[in-house]
Parts: sequence; C-alpha cells; structure tokens
Amino acid sequence: MKLAGVDRCLSGYAILSMAKRKRTPDVNVIAHSIVARATDEAHIVKNPAAVALGRLGGLKGGKARAERLSSERRSEIARKAAKARWGKEG
Repeated sequence: MKLAGVDRCLSGYAILSMAKRKRTPDVNVIAHSIVARATDEAHIVKNPAAVALGRLGGLKGGKARAERLSSERRSEIARKAAKARWGKEG
C-alpha cells in the first residue's frame, strides 16, 4: 500500500516526508506590488546625469570630510560611536 508522503526505508520503517508548499507572499509585499502597478512606479527612469553627479559627490565627500577634520575631532566622533554601540566609554 502506497501512501502520499510516506516512503519505506530498507529496514521497513515508514519515513514521513514533508510535502513542499509554496510560500505565500506577505500582505505588505502584495499591497506594495499593487500600488506600484497602479501608480506605474516600476517604470520610473532616473536622469543619468543626476545619478552621475550624485555619485561623484558621494565618492569625494568622505575623503574631503576626513581631510578637513582634526585628529581631536575624529577621536571625539569615534568615541561617541563606540559609546553608542557598546554603551561605555573607551
């Protein structure tokens, strides 16, 4: 007799296998996809010149800020970050 989801192993014991179910998407994911389709958000194209300009500023912004900061100020920022992360002064 063959049952669905039951396999017999060599020793004769029945092994129950889990039936694979499709995972239903979260309600919020479904709602987001509906709104995106309704408002045509999926087809928004960014201006490539603006994207390049923003990337350029982002690439040089960190270096410029690091050069401008004094070593005391960098230490102060690092101390504040460590305190926020670990809850103690270092």
